[in-house]
Amino acid sequence: MALNNAPDLTQQPPRSPRVRLGGFAILPRVLDKGRALLAGKNGEYNYACPSDQRFLDFVGIDPEALKKQLASGAGDGEILDWIQKNANMKRSDSEIAAWSAYSEQRVPSDTESREFFQGIHAKVAPKREDIATWFDLLDLDDYTSFGGKA
Repeated sequence: MALNNAPDLTQQPPRSPRVRLGGFAILPRVLDKGRALLAGKNGEYNYACPSDQRFLDFVGIDPEALKKQLASGAGDGEILDWIQKNANMKRSDSEIAAWSAYSEQRVPSDTESREFFQGIHAKVAPKREDIATWFDLLDLDDYTSFGGKA
């Protein structure tokens, strides 16, 4: 399926998890990965991965239902409107702001996720001492995956 607005994630990373849409952190990244998947251009990026699922759970949207909306070719604003109308969990602006702020500061919270985090960190930038949050790691991994030097 060819979407006019699907990024080619074999050539560039999705938007940073810090980029917001409707106040929601990570939402633009979720949309990029969903569109790329539909276009067969998702590369090594996985739609509805655990980070995406945190957003989907927060608003109460099924990933397959969102993917169906993305397949229509709708733009970001149209998708945001659809999410706000169809979310099982209607969130206030203050809830969205608090969730997004928390998401930006989230760190690995259990042994398994700490080991996973450290494995990627050690592989892509072992000397970087400023990589502490999941968003830090995602941004760093995106940067180095496309030729950036850590």
